[in-house]
Amino acid sequence: AETSRAMSQWELKEAFVSNLNGTSLQEVALGSFLAPLCLINRGLILILHHQTTRTLQPPLPTIFRLPLDFSLLILPLVLSCTILSSALHQVFIYLTVVSAGLFSYINSRPSARHPENTISTFLQSHIQFHQVPFVTIFRVFVNVKTAISILAVDFSVFPRRYAKTETYGTGVMDFGVGAYIFANALVCPEARRKNISGSKKSHITKQLLSVWPLVVLGMGRLVSVKMSGYHEHVTEYGVHWNFFFTLAIVRVVASVIFAVLPANQSWVLALLISGLYQSTLETSGLKAFIFHNGDREKDFIHANKEGIFSVVGYVAIYMAGVQVGLYVMQPRSQVKQWFKALSMLLMGSLVLYAALYPCQTFIEPVSRRLANLPFCIWSVAQSLLFMSCLGIADMVLLFSKRTAVKHHLFLTKTQLLFFLLANVLTGLTNSIVDSLSCSSLFSVCVLLLYMFMNCFVIYVLHLCNITVKFW
Repeated sequence: AETSRAMSQWELKEAFVSNLNGTSLQEVALGSFLAPLCLINRGLILILHHQTTRTLQPPLPTIFRLPLDFSLLILPLVLSCTILSSALHQVFIYLTVVSAGLFSYINSRPSARHPENTISTFLQSHIQFHQVPFVTIFRVFVNVKTAISILAVDFSVFPRRYAKTETYGTGVMDFGVGAYIFANALVCPEARRKNISGSKKSHITKQLLSVWPLVVLGMGRLVSVKMSGYHEHVTEYGVHWNFFFTLAIVRVVASVIFAVLPANQSWVLALLISGLYQSTLETSGLKAFIFHNGDREKDFIHANKEGIFSVVGYVAIYMAGVQVGLYVMQPRSQVKQWFKALSMLLMGSLVLYAALYPCQTFIEPVSRRLANLPFCIWSVAQSLLFMSCLGIADMVLLFSKRTAVKHHLFLTKTQLLFFLLANVLTGLTNSIVDSLSCSSLFSVCVLLLYMFMNCFVIYVLHLCNITVKFW
């Protein structure tokens, strides 16, 4: 009886994340404004604190930094995808009003009233970055949102429309997968213009060896899932496949391509790969095979068809990410040059969204399961929108800073470790808590505790100046 009850619980959880259709493009796009607004509020509060107390750096005692960042950055994101998900517009308006109020107050203070503090002077001012802040922040928030979602999806308080779709549709978690690939591409060696040392053969061998942590993590996840009987959505990646394997394969394939072809033409490669893949889906029986052939036990390809074939689409997204990384990381010395770069990113997003409409109308809708052409276009368009919003938020804070207030996000380091930790804690939480029967309030408390534990571990490493690198 106990085994039967456990099996039924396993089946219930699998059904809970299956056969979903996603949400609208507009709702996913609206979500892009929440994190930047949280970032602005956090920055403005720090600036106001610094102006008020005239303290030396750091602007806040160590003990307050984690609670502040957690309250202003993590808490609103958890609430907006759970109990406040039906009032997303109101959350957006509230955060905007708070940001506008803080911004107006800070810039109307006597200390901010200087003749040189005009927008035109600001645009002409010089600024140099060792690392492009909004790229780092984009990668941080993709990690944070992914960590929230992978546990939240198992609770009924998380809207089903946000979860991964079964065949076609645009769920928030569908975007998360594409954004994760895109985020990795932004800072890859090719995007940072690192020269290949030695022969091309030795470079490819080096790249094959460099993905060992992802392969080990993928194997670890596979073994732990099978041994624990943890519920799994087979049509997501397959029987044995998981996202760690996808990350590893995409990185190796991209390295092989860049050993032969120049990285500065990767946007052409992105178009060619996604276009040819879509053509193959339309003209062969591949699409029907992925969607309808249920003979999972025949061989490895049948068992993991979604994971294997979707790699092609993810490689295309990766190529697009490399091209964007090359553009964003060009040396710029003036604020107006950074504004121009952000304008180009925003323009790129709008052009891709415009291209998405005819693709969805005349070819087929977005499908994460296939990683088809519309999915690639949408992932890149939405990533560009999110990144440009974070860049604008960064510029708003830069304009408001009359003194150098340095208070970095502690999550900028050890991002793979953060992702791994989130996966481990997700499995642990699911083994302790019956997520389907939890009340909304209890679910949110569990999610907040889980995110706090994730952040606390990384924060302790940050305080100890430990960066965990697997390669």
